[in-house]
Amino acid sequence: MILNTSPNLARPDDFYEALIAMHRDLDDDASQAVNARLILLLCNHIGGHDVLLEAMQRARASVTPTTVAAA
Repeated sequence: MILNTSPNLARPDDFYEALIAMHRDLDDDASQAVNARLILLLCNHIGGHDVLLEAMQRARASVTPTTVAAA
């Protein structure tokens, strides 16, 4: 399986609205927890190890690392 990076959502606006609603009334910790659960559920659904590794690499490459100052 190859990672599909082309737009592929049948109803992207509806999906975005549902994603925002999923986080409604959650504090930061609960919001991060629900994101982690969603990620793991979707990873399990995809299943392909190589596809998941490529997705992780692409996601990480799009973020600039921050440096934590020593206390």
